[in-house]
Amino acid sequence: MKKDKLYFLTFISISIIFLIIASLSVHYFIRVSANQQIEVQIESSKREANEMANLIGFLLEGGIDKTKVISDVQKTIENSNTETGFICLFDWSGKEICHPDITKVGLKVSSNKLLLSSANQEINSDELYEILINRKKSNSSQSIDSFEIASEIIHIAPVKNSDWIVAAHINVGKMSDQMKKLRRNFYYIFIIMGVLIILSSFLAVRLIGSNYEKQLELKNTNLETEVISLSKLNTDLVAYQQKVVSEIDTQEDVPESLSDSGKKRILTYIRHELIPIAISEIAYIYTENTITYVISKDGKKSTSNNSLDDIYTNLDTTIFFRANRQFIISIAAIEKIIKYGNSQLKILVRPDSSVEIIISKNKASEFKQWLNM
Repeated sequence: MKKDKLYFLTFISISIIFLIIASLSVHYFIRVSANQQIEVQIESSKREANEMANLIGFLLEGGIDKTKVISDVQKTIENSNTETGFICLFDWSGKEICHPDITKVGLKVSSNKLLLSSANQEINSDELYEILINRKKSNSSQSIDSFEIASEIIHIAPVKNSDWIVAAHINVGKMSDQMKKLRRNFYYIFIIMGVLIILSSFLAVRLIGSNYEKQLELKNTNLETEVISLSKLNTDLVAYQQKVVSEIDTQEDVPESLSDSGKKRILTYIRHELIPIAISEIAYIYTENTITYVISKDGKKSTSNNSLDDIYTNLDTTIFFRANRQFIISIAAIEKIIKYGNSQLKILVRPDSSVEIIISKNKASEFKQWLNM
């Protein structure tokens, strides 16, 4: 149940993070794309207006009658494609001289004051973008080709040797529709991308989480097995210690003349004093800096001139165990066995040892068999 709740919270967190990032970025991407599209339209309209103004000026310089020029220009632009933009010709009084819609000829020019006032300068695409975004259609039922749909002048080019001006228009209604379509496409893309990112991230988190849980379960299983094994090992230790104690007590009750003629004590030194120690009183023996130390059960420390190998050959292997190159330990001195490192064992003894007693992985199986003797 906790895992399901965690996955649910993860899903919600990823969704919220994506929504925050998307809300901050989508408007920026829409504006950048829209401005690029508007810039293209502006540059195309400017070029068309300037070329038409130069052509009309060239015709007038060539002595062609103004009436003939107006007639030819009107025939050229009449019924031209006005979906995105078009050009027209008007005089300084603002009266239309030539227009794609012939019904507009003779009427006053109508356009956004801001755009019209800056049409002879470098028009700002950001300003035009704001007009297109904030514009509301007053007659949405009218067709795109109808000139009732507002158009705006974005550039004017005066004609030399005349009072005429060529104006470049854009169809605001059509451009507004394009901006809306652009926004809609961006929202669709972000929604689809968001669904894919959120689902793939959620699945990835769940997959990684499941794999991690399996590893934890495996580690817990191995840990439980090791705990059970150590518990059994310590139980065997107690049983073996009791068995050894019983055997020692039995041997003590047997007269010395009837007992085995094995070695009963070893000679050690405390400073320059020779001290014999009964083998049954030895807790453990170890070497440090080439010196062999003998620790008795009461904690007294003495030294021996013999090496561990020589001493071990004279010890009862049912009571003493060679833990490693440095230590020989008595079964009676072992207090507890704990896990150490990778499949190694650490032996805690009485009295405490200043040096850790570690049984290697390879020696651990031999030690377990020794306890089960």
